[in-house]
Amino acid sequence: MATRLQADYPQYWENFWTKPGHVGFDQPELVRDDLIELDTTVKRVLYANDLLEDPTLQTAELGQVRALAALFAAMNNMWHIPMAVQLDEIPDGYILGAGVELTSGAAAGRKLYVLGGHQDVELVDSDGEAANLRFTGVEPGDRIRVDNHAFLAYCYYYRHHLLPWEPEYDFLRVDGQPLYQQYELPEMSPFMGVKHTGRIEGKLLWVHHTHDSSLWPPQGLGFKANIEREYGVELAHTKFRLRWTENAEHVPPNMAASVLGRANTTYLVDYQPIIEQSLADLVDWVENGIEPVDTQYDYRDGAIVLPATAKERRGIQPVVSVTANGGARTEVAVGEAVTLSAHAETPPGAGTIVGLRWDFDGRGTFPRTEDLDGSQAEVTASTTHTYDAPGTYLATALVESHRDGDVSATSRRIPNLASARIIVR
Repeated sequence: MATRLQADYPQYWENFWTKPGHVGFDQPELVRDDLIELDTTVKRVLYANDLLEDPTLQTAELGQVRALAALFAAMNNMWHIPMAVQLDEIPDGYILGAGVELTSGAAAGRKLYVLGGHQDVELVDSDGEAANLRFTGVEPGDRIRVDNHAFLAYCYYYRHHLLPWEPEYDFLRVDGQPLYQQYELPEMSPFMGVKHTGRIEGKLLWVHHTHDSSLWPPQGLGFKANIEREYGVELAHTKFRLRWTENAEHVPPNMAASVLGRANTTYLVDYQPIIEQSLADLVDWVENGIEPVDTQYDYRDGAIVLPATAKERRGIQPVVSVTANGGARTEVAVGEAVTLSAHAETPPGAGTIVGLRWDFDGRGTFPRTEDLDGSQAEVTASTTHTYDAPGTYLATALVESHRDGDVSATSRRIPNLASARIIVR
């Protein structure tokens, strides 16, 4: 959408940096450290296979770049298209979303955008012909400009383009009036469908994830509000339910990059078993009239807040907490034993706890498994662990529940997790 938004709605992008009422002008210190303005040259162009096979590119920091390159090359048959570039200089700032423009050579004038990257390696995409070509025709030594002024302005775009009927934007209003100058709402992106109306013939069970960075959590509230506006709250409740999945992203962990030094399976869950169970619940609702349980939540200052206990939260996901030496954080000496405790409970009617595994150091190996028989809806488990080197460690308990208490089940094992921080001196 980037090229189209800048071409069709040009006023905002300049005003963000030059006019009062915009962060780029009023509080430039908030974006200064992330700003990139780099004119440099191309060192080499990279194909998907280069990213997957070149020994110099097999770093942990480029893990997501490799995964995305392989995904898009396979989906779009682009193994023969150079999708990434290695620069002669390293951009100093926030690279994701930065604009990349070729300023010399056969591809001069082509505009691309950074999908992912680290240091001097950048994976790009665009729209139209630029998306098809990427770095085709680009040679080492060609001039290239990397600039993220537009992306940083886009990070604040939502403040200035409020949808008047959407409750998720209420935290940006006072007495119903926007806090910030408003601009014309852009047309719906052709890449992402059309605006939903809320008019549905049958029944819909919406499952939304609290850590979804591609479809932000408040979007679930917008759909719920649309249905309630169409049918009224009482009738809408016969058609629609909203469930929240705690600690889940837009994609399963195996499709998302881990942060440096910590496997993402220690802070994200695979939501697919939740979809499996929710599909079964939807069938029961449609065919047998058994109403599915939704999730209780609050919406405060633009954030989804879930109740602390399973009974209050409802839904189908177990609620988990972990302590180290009795707290969320503890400090110990090298070789000193740490007592770790995990508490897990399922919401009413959501089955029992069938699995609890421990990961002690963020590697995601989960080497310790508790022996559970699947008979309890509430479980507390404790273990001890020692660390032989200084550092900061996050000990994680991964818990699974099952509607029927089947410890040997291979599907519908509903996950959640929690961690405690251990600082070893």
